[in-house]
Amino acid sequence: MAATNPVTHPRKQKITTFLWFDNNAEEAANFYVSVFKNSRILETSHYTKVGPGPKGSVMTISFELDGQQFTALNGGPQFKFTEAISLVVNCQSQEEVDYYWNKLSGDGGQEVECGWVKDKYGLFWQIVPEKLMQFLTDGDPALVNRVMQAMMQMKKLDIKKLEQAANA
Repeated sequence: MAATNPVTHPRKQKITTFLWFDNNAEEAANFYVSVFKNSRILETSHYTKVGPGPKGSVMTISFELDGQQFTALNGGPQFKFTEAISLVVNCQSQEEVDYYWNKLSGDGGQEVECGWVKDKYGLFWQIVPEKLMQFLTDGDPALVNRVMQAMMQMKKLDIKKLEQAANA
């Protein structure tokens, strides 16, 4: 049995998120890799004469975002992303929140609410400061309610305003 080249055949994680795109999976993967540090394209497969996509066009592209593997498929227009599935980006600072918010909501993306954005490919993301989760799991129900009330008024989450609500 021949050895597997780890560069062209990286070890697959047990569970990989599989994303269905119409026909721009490669473009989306390259965009995501440009947004997240420590990210790279892993593998690309192409349709053959069997189809269903055009022969030679990208069928799947596997990529890694900061250690997490994904596979994107050019599957056609039958299925669209919805808010029922979103990817959470945990952020340590307001600068990090601002960076991911601007990158993922820009260029045709859409600001939603409560830290959610829809990117230009239709994929939903939650840009969440780690501080928010600390507040929401606090043992003080009044603090949790104040933070929730503040969060519900925001699109992009503002750590200072969340802290002010927590300390009110």
